[in-house]
Amino acid sequence: MKRVSVSVLAICIIFTACVTNTITGRKQLSLVSDSELQTLALSQYKQFLSANKLVPAGNKDAEMVKRVGSRVSLALKTYYAQKGLPNALNGYDWEFNLVESKEVNAWCMPGGKVVCYTGLLPVTQNETALAIVMGHEIAHAILGHGKERMSQQMAAQGIGALGSVALGTDTRTTNLFSQVYGLGAQYGALLPNSRKQELEADHYGLIFAAAAGYDPRQAVAFWTRMAAVGDGQKPPAFLSSHPSDEDRIRKVSEVMPEALQYYRPQ
Repeated sequence: MKRVSVSVLAICIIFTACVTNTITGRKQLSLVSDSELQTLALSQYKQFLSANKLVPAGNKDAEMVKRVGSRVSLALKTYYAQKGLPNALNGYDWEFNLVESKEVNAWCMPGGKVVCYTGLLPVTQNETALAIVMGHEIAHAILGHGKERMSQQMAAQGIGALGSVALGTDTRTTNLFSQVYGLGAQYGALLPNSRKQELEADHYGLIFAAAAGYDPRQAVAFWTRMAAVGDGQKPPAFLSSHPSDEDRIRKVSEVMPEALQYYRPQ
């Protein structure tokens, strides 16, 4: 009986808590507020920085990460303003850091805290490819993909059925946050993005990189290099739930004309 009740609650939540994303036009489940999510993200981010080794300011690679991040975040502001959404990114206080790690990965937290790992740089090889990765990860955050995954898990467990949930005071939701974003977690510990979310991040991340003045046509070469990482072994965490290599490259090629409309070399 309890199992049935939880299922009924989950169905009710799904039908009453869906919102339409203003950029993608897709309906997404939303059970947590952006402000609560950003507050919890900031706390987790600070813990991550205290437990990991940052590449210091002045290092050429660290400065490249900050330069790329600054250009992409500025392009985002312009992009959203052009869409009639100048306040859509309120609460985002952008910060970009490079962390010493062999992991081939990067991520963006709600609120604009972005980290790249040094293990990613041999694959990106250049600033433009790094911008494509950062655009992808930033797209995940600003399109609400983590929030959507967390809401789906909350609905499945019947959390939030009685209204909004205070993330910082409910251990179930803080645990889910750690699962979804999993800073410093081992490979496979994170709740995966859906294929639809990954393709959205590819699509809009490419546009954001192009709008920042980075040539989106380099995306195909970069994703081809990324596909070769691991040489047939376990893929890097960055690719753990992504579409097949062939599907990704095909989709990226399909949206290339749209991305090129935003491209203005700097």
